[in-house]
Amino acid sequence: MTKFFKILARRMPGLQLKLKQANMQDSPERFVRRSLLGSFYLTFALLLVVAGFFSKSPKLIWLLVAVGPLIFAVGFFYMLRVPDAKAHKIKSDVNCEVVDAGRFLIVELESGVPLYNSLSGVHRNFPRIGRYFRKIVVNIDSGTAMEDAITEALEITPSKELRRVLWQVLNSLKTGSDVAGGMKEVVEQISREHLIEMRSYGRKLNPMSMFYMMIAVIVPSLGVAMLVIMSSLFSLQIDMFALIVLALILGFIQFMFLAVIRSSRPAINT
Repeated sequence: MTKFFKILARRMPGLQLKLKQANMQDSPERFVRRSLLGSFYLTFALLLVVAGFFSKSPKLIWLLVAVGPLIFAVGFFYMLRVPDAKAHKIKSDVNCEVVDAGRFLIVELESGVPLYNSLSGVHRNFPRIGRYFRKIVVNIDSGTAMEDAITEALEITPSKELRRVLWQVLNSLKTGSDVAGGMKEVVEQISREHLIEMRSYGRKLNPMSMFYMMIAVIVPSLGVAMLVIMSSLFSLQIDMFALIVLALILGFIQFMFLAVIRSSRPAINT
Protein backbone atom coordinates (compact mmCIF):
# COMPACT_ATOMS: atom_id res chain seq x y z
CA MET A 1 0.00 0.00 0.00
CA THR A 2 2.89 2.35 0.74
CA LYS A 3 4.17 1.80 -2.80
CA PHE A 4 0.79 2.88 -4.16
CA PHE A 5 0.98 6.16 -2.20
CA LYS A 6 4.50 6.78 -3.51
CA ILE A 7 3.41 6.19 -7.10
CA LEU A 8 0.44 8.51 -6.66
CA ALA A 9 2.64 11.19 -5.07
CA ARG A 10 5.12 10.99 -7.96
CA ARG A 11 2.31 11.90 -10.33
CA MET A 12 2.04 15.23 -8.50
CA PRO A 13 5.51 16.74 -9.06
CA GLY A 14 4.67 20.10 -7.51
CA LEU A 15 3.18 18.65 -4.32
CA GLN A 16 6.40 18.71 -2.30
CA LEU A 17 6.98 22.39 -3.03
CA LYS A 18 3.36 23.20 -2.15
CA LEU A 19 3.73 21.45 1.19
CA LYS A 20 6.87 23.46 1.94
CA GLN A 21 5.19 26.73 0.98
CA ALA A 22 2.19 25.83 3.16
CA ASN A 23 4.55 25.12 6.09
CA MET A 24 3.27 21.54 6.30
CA GLN A 25 5.72 18.97 7.62
CA ASP A 26 4.12 15.98 5.86
CA SER A 27 5.95 14.16 3.10
CA PRO A 28 4.09 13.89 -0.24
CA GLU A 29 3.39 10.20 0.36
CA ARG A 30 1.99 10.79 3.83
CA PHE A 31 -0.12 13.73 2.65
CA VAL A 32 -1.63 11.64 -0.18
CA ARG A 33 -2.36 8.86 2.29
CA ARG A 34 -4.07 11.25 4.71
CA SER A 35 -6.10 12.79 1.88
CA LEU A 36 -7.30 9.41 0.64
CA LEU A 37 -8.25 8.23 4.13
CA GLY A 38 -9.93 11.54 4.95
CA SER A 39 -12.03 11.49 1.78
CA PHE A 40 -12.97 7.85 2.46
CA TYR A 41 -14.11 8.64 6.01
CA LEU A 42 -16.02 11.70 4.77
CA THR A 43 -17.81 9.71 2.07
CA PHE A 44 -18.66 6.90 4.48
CA ALA A 45 -20.03 9.35 7.07
CA LEU A 46 -22.18 11.20 4.51
CA LEU A 47 -23.62 7.99 3.10
CA LEU A 48 -24.30 6.70 6.61
CA VAL A 49 -26.13 9.86 7.68
CA VAL A 50 -28.21 10.09 4.50
CA ALA A 51 -29.04 6.38 4.68
CA GLY A 52 -30.26 6.89 8.23
CA PHE A 53 -32.67 9.63 7.13
CA PHE A 54 -33.95 7.75 4.08
CA SER A 55 -33.85 4.19 5.38
CA LYS A 56 -37.40 3.66 4.11
CA SER A 57 -36.41 4.40 0.50
CA PRO A 58 -34.16 1.57 -0.72
CA LYS A 59 -33.92 3.02 -4.22
CA LEU A 60 -32.56 6.29 -2.89
CA ILE A 61 -30.01 4.46 -0.78
CA TRP A 62 -28.76 2.51 -3.80
CA LEU A 63 -28.54 5.76 -5.71
CA LEU A 64 -26.37 7.23 -2.98
CA VAL A 65 -24.15 4.14 -3.05
CA ALA A 66 -23.80 4.61 -6.80
CA VAL A 67 -22.68 8.23 -6.45
CA GLY A 68 -20.36 7.32 -3.56
CA PRO A 69 -17.26 7.15 -5.81
CA LEU A 70 -18.07 10.61 -7.14
CA ILE A 71 -18.31 11.99 -3.60
CA PHE A 72 -15.02 10.26 -2.76
CA ALA A 73 -13.29 11.80 -5.80
CA VAL A 74 -14.60 15.28 -5.02
CA GLY A 75 -13.50 14.98 -1.39
CA PHE A 76 -10.05 13.73 -2.38
CA PHE A 77 -9.40 16.56 -4.83
CA TYR A 78 -10.76 19.03 -2.29
CA MET A 79 -8.29 17.81 0.32
CA LEU A 80 -5.47 18.06 -2.20
CA ARG A 81 -6.23 21.80 -2.33
CA VAL A 82 -5.51 22.22 1.40
CA PRO A 83 -1.82 23.16 0.83
CA ASP A 84 -2.88 25.77 -1.72
CA ALA A 85 -5.33 27.30 0.75
CA LYS A 86 -2.75 27.38 3.55
CA ALA A 87 -0.11 28.80 1.21
CA HIS A 88 -2.55 31.52 0.14
CA LYS A 89 -3.18 32.41 3.80
CA ILE A 90 0.56 32.59 4.47
CA LYS A 91 1.06 34.69 1.35
CA SER A 92 -1.61 37.16 2.50
CA ASP A 93 0.01 37.44 5.95
CA VAL A 94 3.45 38.00 4.41
CA ASN A 95 2.21 40.58 1.92
CA CYS A 96 0.72 42.59 4.78
CA GLU A 97 4.22 43.15 6.22
CA VAL A 98 6.47 43.08 3.18
CA VAL A 99 6.51 46.86 2.64
CA ASP A 100 7.12 47.69 6.30
CA ALA A 101 9.77 44.99 6.57
CA GLY A 102 11.48 46.25 3.41
CA ARG A 103 11.56 49.81 4.72
CA PHE A 104 12.88 48.57 8.06
CA LEU A 105 15.64 46.75 6.22
CA ILE A 106 16.52 49.87 4.24
CA VAL A 107 16.72 52.02 7.39
CA GLU A 108 18.94 49.44 9.08
CA LEU A 109 21.31 49.18 6.13
CA GLU A 110 21.53 52.94 5.62
CA SER A 111 22.33 53.30 9.34
CA GLY A 112 25.41 51.16 8.87
CA VAL A 113 24.01 47.96 10.39
CA PRO A 114 25.49 44.82 8.79
CA LEU A 115 23.19 42.79 6.54
CA TYR A 116 23.18 39.80 8.90
CA ASN A 117 22.05 41.96 11.84
CA SER A 118 19.45 43.66 9.63
CA LEU A 119 17.98 40.29 8.67
CA SER A 120 17.90 39.33 12.35
CA GLY A 121 16.09 42.60 13.12
CA VAL A 122 13.38 41.80 10.57
CA HIS A 123 12.95 38.40 12.19
CA ARG A 124 12.51 39.95 15.66
CA ASN A 125 10.17 42.80 14.67
CA PHE A 126 7.85 41.19 12.11
CA PRO A 127 6.27 37.92 13.26
CA ARG A 128 4.64 36.91 9.96
CA ILE A 129 7.38 37.63 7.46
CA GLY A 130 10.02 37.09 10.14
CA ARG A 131 9.77 33.28 9.93
CA TYR A 132 11.57 33.35 6.57
CA PHE A 133 14.26 35.71 7.82
CA ARG A 134 14.64 33.53 10.90
CA LYS A 135 15.26 30.54 8.64
CA ILE A 136 17.91 32.54 6.76
CA VAL A 137 19.63 33.52 10.01
CA VAL A 138 19.50 29.97 11.40
CA ASN A 139 20.99 28.55 8.20
CA ILE A 140 23.76 31.15 8.25
CA ASP A 141 24.52 30.32 11.88
CA SER A 142 24.74 26.64 10.96
CA GLY A 143 27.44 27.35 8.38
CA THR A 144 25.44 27.89 5.20
CA ALA A 145 26.56 30.70 2.91
CA MET A 146 24.29 33.74 2.97
CA GLU A 147 23.53 33.42 -0.74
CA ASP A 148 22.47 29.78 -0.32
CA ALA A 149 20.35 30.60 2.74
CA ILE A 150 18.51 33.34 0.85
CA THR A 151 18.02 31.04 -2.15
CA GLU A 152 16.42 28.41 0.08
CA ALA A 153 14.03 31.01 1.52
CA LEU A 154 13.18 32.07 -2.03
CA GLU A 155 12.06 28.56 -2.86
CA ILE A 156 9.71 28.04 0.07
CA THR A 157 7.93 31.40 0.21
CA PRO A 158 4.58 31.60 -1.62
CA SER A 159 4.72 35.41 -1.76
CA LYS A 160 5.95 36.87 -5.04
CA GLU A 161 6.54 40.21 -3.34
CA LEU A 162 8.84 38.70 -0.73
CA ARG A 163 10.66 36.86 -3.49
CA ARG A 164 11.26 40.17 -5.22
CA VAL A 165 12.76 41.60 -2.03
CA LEU A 166 14.97 38.57 -1.46
CA TRP A 167 15.99 38.49 -5.11
CA GLN A 168 17.16 42.07 -4.80
CA VAL A 169 19.23 41.22 -1.73
CA LEU A 170 20.67 38.14 -3.46
CA ASN A 171 21.55 40.01 -6.65
CA SER A 172 23.19 42.81 -4.69
CA LEU A 173 25.31 40.26 -2.82
CA LYS A 174 26.38 38.56 -6.03
CA THR A 175 27.21 41.78 -7.87
CA GLY A 176 28.63 43.60 -4.85
CA SER A 177 26.31 46.58 -5.30
CA ASP A 178 24.55 48.57 -2.57
CA VAL A 179 21.71 46.52 -1.11
CA ALA A 180 19.76 49.50 0.26
CA GLY A 181 19.82 51.38 -3.04
CA GLY A 182 18.22 48.63 -5.07
CA MET A 183 15.89 47.74 -2.21
CA LYS A 184 14.36 51.22 -2.26
CA GLU A 185 13.17 50.82 -5.84
CA VAL A 186 11.67 47.39 -5.18
CA VAL A 187 9.85 48.49 -2.01
CA GLU A 188 8.48 51.64 -3.60
CA GLN A 189 7.24 49.68 -6.59
CA ILE A 190 5.49 47.18 -4.31
CA SER A 191 3.97 50.07 -2.35
CA ARG A 192 2.60 51.62 -5.56
CA GLU A 193 1.14 48.26 -6.58
CA HIS A 194 -0.57 47.99 -3.19
CA LEU A 195 -2.10 51.42 -3.67
CA ILE A 196 -3.42 50.45 -7.09
CA GLU A 197 -4.90 47.25 -5.64
CA MET A 198 -6.67 49.18 -2.89
CA ARG A 199 -8.17 51.63 -5.36
CA SER A 200 -9.32 48.79 -7.58
CA TYR A 201 -10.84 47.04 -4.57
CA GLY A 202 -12.68 50.23 -3.61
CA ARG A 203 -14.18 50.48 -7.09
CA LYS A 204 -15.36 46.86 -6.95
CA LEU A 205 -16.71 47.12 -3.41
CA ASN A 206 -19.56 49.54 -4.20
CA PRO A 207 -21.34 47.38 -6.83
CA MET A 208 -20.68 44.25 -4.75
CA SER A 209 -22.31 45.90 -1.72
CA MET A 210 -25.32 46.95 -3.80
CA PHE A 211 -25.63 43.46 -5.24
CA TYR A 212 -25.42 42.02 -1.73
CA MET A 213 -28.17 44.33 -0.48
CA MET A 214 -30.45 43.29 -3.35
CA ILE A 215 -29.86 39.54 -3.39
CA ALA A 216 -29.22 38.85 0.29
CA VAL A 217 -31.43 41.45 2.02
CA ILE A 218 -34.13 43.02 -0.16
CA VAL A 219 -35.13 40.03 -2.29
CA PRO A 220 -35.33 37.55 0.65
CA SER A 221 -37.32 39.99 2.80
CA LEU A 222 -39.81 40.77 0.04
CA GLY A 223 -39.86 37.13 -1.04
CA VAL A 224 -40.76 35.86 2.41
CA ALA A 225 -43.44 38.54 2.78
CA MET A 226 -44.92 37.62 -0.60
CA LEU A 227 -44.76 33.94 0.31
CA VAL A 228 -46.75 34.56 3.49
CA ILE A 229 -49.33 36.60 1.59
CA MET A 230 -49.65 34.00 -1.19
CA SER A 231 -50.02 31.21 1.36
CA SER A 232 -52.88 33.03 3.05
CA LEU A 233 -54.63 33.81 -0.25
CA PHE A 234 -54.33 30.36 -1.82
CA SER A 235 -54.40 28.32 1.40
CA LEU A 236 -50.88 27.00 0.93
CA GLN A 237 -49.40 24.98 3.75
CA ILE A 238 -45.94 26.13 4.81
CA ASP A 239 -44.55 23.91 7.54
CA MET A 240 -41.57 24.49 9.81
CA PHE A 241 -39.31 22.31 7.66
CA ALA A 242 -39.83 24.57 4.62
CA LEU A 243 -39.04 27.67 6.68
CA ILE A 244 -35.87 26.09 8.09
CA VAL A 245 -34.71 25.11 4.58
CA LEU A 246 -35.42 28.65 3.36
CA ALA A 247 -33.47 30.14 6.27
CA LEU A 248 -30.53 27.82 5.56
CA ILE A 249 -30.52 28.82 1.89
CA LEU A 250 -30.56 32.51 2.77
CA GLY A 251 -27.80 32.01 5.31
CA PHE A 252 -25.70 30.15 2.74
CA ILE A 253 -26.18 32.97 0.19
CA GLN A 254 -25.09 35.59 2.70
CA PHE A 255 -22.11 33.49 3.74
CA MET A 256 -21.03 33.14 0.10
CA PHE A 257 -21.29 36.90 -0.45
CA LEU A 258 -19.19 37.62 2.61
CA ALA A 259 -16.64 35.02 1.55
CA VAL A 260 -16.37 36.55 -1.93
CA ILE A 261 -15.93 40.06 -0.53
CA ARG A 262 -13.34 38.88 2.00
CA SER A 263 -11.38 36.88 -0.58
CA SER A 264 -11.31 39.79 -3.04
CA ARG A 265 -9.78 42.15 -0.46
CA PRO A 266 -6.10 42.68 -1.24
CA ALA A 267 -3.63 41.47 1.37
CA ILE A 268 -2.36 44.89 2.40
CA ASN A 269 -1.66 46.21 5.87
CA THR A 270 -3.68 49.38 6.22
